[in-house]
Amino acid sequence: MMLASAAYHVMGLPPMPPVTPVVFIVDDDISVRESLEVLIRQAGWQPEPCASAQEFLAHSHGLAPSCLVLDVSLPDLNGLELQSRIGANYIDMPIIFITGHGDVPMTVQAMKAGAVDFLTKPFDDDALLAAIETALARSEASIEQEVQKQSLRDRYGTLSPREQEVMALVVTGLMNKQVAGRLGITEVTVKAHRGQVMRKMRAKSVPDLVKMAASLDSGR
Repeated sequence: MMLASAAYHVMGLPPMPPVTPVVFIVDDDISVRESLEVLIRQAGWQPEPCASAQEFLAHSHGLAPSCLVLDVSLPDLNGLELQSRIGANYIDMPIIFITGHGDVPMTVQAMKAGAVDFLTKPFDDDALLAAIETALARSEASIEQEVQKQSLRDRYGTLSPREQEVMALVVTGLMNKQVAGRLGITEVTVKAHRGQVMRKMRAKSVPDLVKMAASLDSGR
């Protein structure tokens, strides 16, 4: 799996080189970490073992799709506490919980907070690999969405203040003559600004521009 190239094609950028997905393993049991490290590497992913929540939090996180295989019981923060921190800081870091003594309330809390799965030790390797596959796909989609949004923000930033005003009125459905009246400029000038807006935003049509405006508004 790698970052999807569709977003880069749409933005007119060269495709990114293949990126190996990263699977973080946070478990204080070294034997669990080592066995999972072998399993994950054999599956073609990059394992990153950590003995504690604090070690994971101190680890650098790049742009590659990633997920976290997380033990509930840890020596510092427990798994559910770490999940709450990750939810605030790592929107593209899905979590798979593993535990030797999970209970129903704990499972419900974890799943409600967005966990991909909750596996009780000893778990089947295939079940874990399937959960990781799902988690990495979710992470990849999240990263791709963020890349597209950032590109959109960057393109909007190239518009002049007047072009931004024209765009704001055009996406409400106003005609060139109406926009000209609102801004106190000529219709010819509106047409010129509108052409620049469409070009800079890479919008193929007004409905396309409307979608872009909605996306920009949702990201503010």
